Amino acid sequence: MSVLRPTDSSELLIDGKLLPGSGGVFDVINPATEEVIGSAANATAADMDAAITAARVAFDSTDWSRDHAFRARCLRQLRDALQSHTDEMRELTVAEVGCPVFLTHGPQLEGPVNDLGYFADLAESYSWTTDLGEAAPMGIKTRRELRAEAIGVVGAITPWNFPHQINFAKIGPALAAGCTVVLKPAPDTPWCAALVGKVIADKTDIPPGVINIVTSTDHTLGTQLTTDPRVDLVSFTGSTATGRAVMSAASQSLKKVFLELGGKSAFVVLDDADLAGACSMAAFTVVTHAGQGCAITTRLLVSRDQYDEAVALTRDAMAGFRADDPTKPGTICGPVASARQRDRVLSYINDARAAGAVIETGGGTPAGNGFFVEPTLISGVDNSARIAQEEVFGPVLVIIPYDGDDDAIRIANDSPYGLSGAVYGTDEARIDKVVNGIRTGTLGVNGGIWYSADVPFGGYKASGIGREMGVAGFEEYLEIKAIAYPA
Repeated sequence: MSVLRPTDSSELLIDGKLLPGSGGVFDVINPATEEVIGSAANATAADMDAAITAARVAFDSTDWSRDHAFRARCLRQLRDALQSHTDEMRELTVAEVGCPVFLTHGPQLEGPVNDLGYFADLAESYSWTTDLGEAAPMGIKTRRELRAEAIGVVGAITPWNFPHQINFAKIGPALAAGCTVVLKPAPDTPWCAALVGKVIADKTDIPPGVINIVTSTDHTLGTQLTTDPRVDLVSFTGSTATGRAVMSAASQSLKKVFLELGGKSAFVVLDDADLAGACSMAAFTVVTHAGQGCAITTRLLVSRDQYDEAVALTRDAMAGFRADDPTKPGTICGPVASARQRDRVLSYINDARAAGAVIETGGGTPAGNGFFVEPTLISGVDNSARIAQEEVFGPVLVIIPYDGDDDAIRIANDSPYGLSGAVYGTDEARIDKVVNGIRTGTLGVNGGIWYSADVPFGGYKASGIGREMGVAGFEEYLEIKAIAYPA
């Protein structure tokens, strides 16, 4: 099998066929060099309509949704075929996404591909039927059961920051559940999705129309997918503002919506923690992949008594990281995704500076090409500042003092978001109080890692609706049918 290589044009996958886009092609840009490295198929509304039609027909007219063993086999075929081309996929991913190489051994590639096996196992082991036993409602003896069934056609709309992770976190459980899928990936990272389409067409027995992949620069295609009554569920990952628009548009046809949105997560360092170790970890976390992760902790909360020391420790740690070539061994902070994203991050930094914040380190861009932003630490602001309330999506950390554990919990919760967080300390009772107090979907304690295929991921408040991954994420793609028989 020949996979996509730099300078190749990609194709759409519609109804089992690899097709050119009706809108021609668009450029794919390497964010580390600003160079055009190839092109991707540019779909139109007609292409999206064909993809939705194919998905609807495949769901309504085949046994895909009922043959659990076949779906599991197809998912393992896809996993194995992708794993056989890991090195080529790694090169493509780093070039297109700008992620450091080390991340492709985890959530940027190998982790999500391997996770397809988890969802294949779920398709086989899940309790599709539940016996509720006998009862006598209204005096009539009745035997009841519940059946879990695929919800139908899924429209999946994904962003550019972790394309493989987010694409497979939707494709994997949706297909395992028996749904058919139309995937619209971000135009910044079309190859990661198009490659999967090529592998599906060439190396798996997934039937035509079961999964369709539509790359395009036309953002109205996402609206088309969201409003089409033939689509039963929309699974969207992206900004909270766009999530609101998706939810509003989907309401017209009363389709189910899953939303994984923004975050402004707090890294809480209790005053009995290893301060140097915690500050170093906070710095490492926020510069990883240039801070382009919705669950990355971007607010560092430290005791007021330790604030000056924590600022110095964190500044020194962040100054040790450079925004650098993602292909170089040891690079942690690569470029942001685009010139647009770079300018957006810089606008937040400049706004904070103008409002009186202190830029402890970073705050600009390094010399040379590429969409790089220097790792930046900001002090001298309280939690009400714009830089502390809004999602920046860059390597920018705000350090904020608190007065006691209760105040730390209050500040952590003083956010429109509730996606993730971290707590460092030694007293288990105090740690548990903070964990119980913070309203967020995931929390890491003293470096514990929650990221795994079997762990549900999602948030409270404006961070979204529903969960992705794990059994809970799988069940987002199911409907429950209750059946009653005479006993």
